[in-house]
Amino acid sequence: MYTLAIDPVVFEIGPLSVRWYGLILGLGALIGLIVQSQEGKRFGIKPDFFMDLLLIGAPSAIIVARIYYVAFSWEDYKDNPLDVFKIWEGGIAIYGAIIGAFLCGIIYSKYKGYSFWRIVDISVPGLLVGQLIGRWGNFINQEAYGGPVSEEFLRNTLFIPKFIVDNMFIVDSAFPEGAFRHPAFLYESLWCLVGLAVLCILRRQKFLRAGELMAAYFIWYSIGRFFIEGLRTDSLAFIGPSWLADVINGLWSPMNGVFDPGYLDPSYGNIRISQAIALLLIIGAIIFIIVRRITIKVPVYYSDPVITTRPERNGEQVASVEETTSKKGKEKQDK
Repeated sequence: MYTLAIDPVVFEIGPLSVRWYGLILGLGALIGLIVQSQEGKRFGIKPDFFMDLLLIGAPSAIIVARIYYVAFSWEDYKDNPLDVFKIWEGGIAIYGAIIGAFLCGIIYSKYKGYSFWRIVDISVPGLLVGQLIGRWGNFINQEAYGGPVSEEFLRNTLFIPKFIVDNMFIVDSAFPEGAFRHPAFLYESLWCLVGLAVLCILRRQKFLRAGELMAAYFIWYSIGRFFIEGLRTDSLAFIGPSWLADVINGLWSPMNGVFDPGYLDPSYGNIRISQAIALLLIIGAIIFIIVRRITIKVPVYYSDPVITTRPERNGEQVASVEETTSKKGKEKQDK
């Protein structure tokens, strides 16, 4: 009765298959690049910088995301190691992608002579755009879904569009007869969309310091990911201390009034990895903001000019770090 309306394969050329999953990820990266480049222009950074960053960062993000996923799902790949390379079938962990992108950003920013904090602040809204679009690749692949839910709840309580609800009727080993599932991909995509608006508002505030938009991104995304992850049935997990599992379950418990948690096989794990990482990132981001505000006496604000120690690499005439810092310190003393 219910079948996937969209073929995961767009077209085939001989043995080569072009899939919607890859096209959607590419579209997310392209629109994210446009968002970054437009904001970068405000600070005199040429679009070529962000294009080069994407060309280097995207492969790095995909590779680390795949390594991250496979490392925590090795039982599924150990008998067929060549399947590790079939990324078009899904299996890319977003936290792994973030790690890969950030490592690349640190190295490339240093090479170009820019402060990493300034570049990452400009980049995180574009990263969020890529995530909110990229999640629709999970929709095409029928993955990253939650536990069973009634059709009536999806249609008449959440008012989710018909084409999404129909494609959330999924047959798998847990429900061989099929069942409607939570469209967790949609929840996260909408959370990212709201987060994009929040970041765009924040970055125009005079009080925002360098690095704090990045921290806000981690806090916002991780809060949403923590609660959405609890709905999923395909979470990467591990067997950890019971006290940590109790803390995570306790923090998630307010959701029980609306949603049932997704099933997690106790033999596989009692702690969802993404929930544990989300908590660490929220705590770490808050500490990051507090410590920097206490320890940095002459702060750099988001709205300040972006400078480089290597203008010759960028073909731009910009002030040196020493000149700008000295000038800012003198201006504060005069005030």
